[in-house]
Amino acid sequence: MSEMNPYGLVSLWTQGDVVIRAVTVILVVMSIVSWYVIVAKALQQARLRKLSAAAGDAFWHTKSFADGLKALGRDGRHTPFRALAEKGAEAAAHHEQNKEDLHGALNVSDWIVSCMRRSIDDTIGALQSGLSILASVGSTAPFVGLFGTVWGIYHALIGIGAAGQASIDKVAGPVGEALIMTALGLAVAVPAVLGYNALLRGNKVILANLNSFAHDLHAYLLTGTRVGQSAPSLHSAPGPLRAAGAI
Repeated sequence: MSEMNPYGLVSLWTQGDVVIRAVTVILVVMSIVSWYVIVAKALQQARLRKLSAAAGDAFWHTKSFADGLKALGRDGRHTPFRALAEKGAEAAAHHEQNKEDLHGALNVSDWIVSCMRRSIDDTIGALQSGLSILASVGSTAPFVGLFGTVWGIYHALIGIGAAGQASIDKVAGPVGEALIMTALGLAVAVPAVLGYNALLRGNKVILANLNSFAHDLHAYLLTGTRVGQSAPSLHSAPGPLRAAGAI
């Protein structure tokens, strides 16, 4: 049976003091939290990409607004495209039925845009939640590891000075062991930074699709057609109230 490496991670933990162990625990917690955020947000983005496809295809190939909502999901709280469609239709109906209110001074187009913008802002907040954790881990983990290294080297040199031995084998081992903390800090920070950048790019794609869907939906609620399509006759256009009543 091979002997345990006297300068490995196990030795670092067993021979380290309270500070070294605390730094190790902090780095491990940072790694677990960052990987949880990366996996959770990646699954969220995968689900929203499927909804993007539905918004761009299935929604506009249904026969009614109500059928289109079903194609976007069952719960608007968890499907931003459905929430956007519901908010837009509700805004159009509310403006039509409450023209005497202060918001009646706005035309229906501006009122719908304002309500849909609030829905998009809520989605942006949901998409960006957790990304600040990755940014914090990516920026602080190397310094936490570096602190552990400096502390370990300090104690190693104190021990070497007290023993009165300064040969290369007495210095290289403890110092190399202390440098493991820097490596751990980098191992925690690199996935967090890469995950942050990847998730940020994915969010931009989803928001671009959401804004495109909102643009077409706005045109539909006002005219009964998507942008770029010929407008129907006055009697066949669904209009805001008719679209909202289909919910």
